[in-house]
Amino acid sequence: MYFKQILNERCGCASYVIASRETHEAAIVDPAIETDQYDALLKERGFDLRYVLDTHVHADHISGARRLAAAHGATLCLHEAARVEYAYQALRDGEELELGQVRLRVVHTPGHRPELISLLVVNPPRSPEPSMVLTGDSLLVGDVGRPDFGGGDAGAQFSSILRLMRLPDWVAVFPGHFEGPCGKGMCGRPSTTIGFERLYNPVARLERGPFIEVLTSGVPARPLNMSVIEATNRGQMDMPWAMLTSAPVVPEVEVTALTDRLEGALLVDVREPQEYGEGHVPGAISIPQAELAARLAELPRDRPLLLICHSGARSLRAAQFLRQTGFEQVANVRGGTQAWKAAGRPVEGGEGQADAAPVLESTWAHGGVL
Repeated sequence: MYFKQILNERCGCASYVIASRETHEAAIVDPAIETDQYDALLKERGFDLRYVLDTHVHADHISGARRLAAAHGATLCLHEAARVEYAYQALRDGEELELGQVRLRVVHTPGHRPELISLLVVNPPRSPEPSMVLTGDSLLVGDVGRPDFGGGDAGAQFSSILRLMRLPDWVAVFPGHFEGPCGKGMCGRPSTTIGFERLYNPVARLERGPFIEVLTSGVPARPLNMSVIEATNRGQMDMPWAMLTSAPVVPEVEVTALTDRLEGALLVDVREPQEYGEGHVPGAISIPQAELAARLAELPRDRPLLLICHSGARSLRAAQFLRQTGFEQVANVRGGTQAWKAAGRPVEGGEGQADAAPVLESTWAHGGVL
């Protein structure tokens, strides 16, 4: 068997190439939008791509599955519950896909999304038991996938995690994310084992009530451009440019200088509407980062744009995206609304104190949902 994990450092995602060394049949799971890397690997190894699978409809990055399947004449697969506008092979719980002697066994693990699947990898000549499981955004390293991206369900997530935790200790876990906004407490490692997570994953060890409370408390901060990314992955739109694929340099403005910089500029608050309503810098308009790509027409290109969020991380990525799409006069407010309040500056809305509800935050150092 051939197995390769491919990490995307920009969006914190992982994709996988699995193949039979005997028949050279291959499958690719959760491919990134940049498909050249898979083309090169398949050619180098002499693999014939038979299946391309998305574990679910992604909301934080554009999938390369359709492009890859079309280019290689492979079968595109999703769970039967996926609601998309294009043809695919519908997978069911317990179904197996064959790659020579290798078996990919489908395990329906809804929660983060209704259609989310995990894949047990079984190599019968070596062992009748699965040696690894690809968990998508169900079980993560040190965390579990958030159910609040749209259509998710915390109760279903609890049942799915419980099902995965019944696998043998030795089963290696390879998730769909190693950092990013899909989980609040991912440790950054790209893999783990069922046994380790059973012992040390703080969320997976919770009983049902506390588990659901942890996953549903606070204000969910949706990923950058989620609305059009998800619609593109469903086949309802075609906006692959909505992904942040570069890291342009963006100047930063200190909150102490913000008042002077506001003259002639537009201050854009990219937090969630609930956060904005609980207190924002006077004069700021609300355009949540999840809707940014869909609302570019509302932003002027002939005046400076100052972007602000809670602590400065979300707004930095949003500012980088605007620079990537051609906005030249863009700056980020360092420290965000939190620093503005700490400096004793007034806010509109709310009481000007700490937010009434915490934000469901990721520990992703590069922004995610901070």
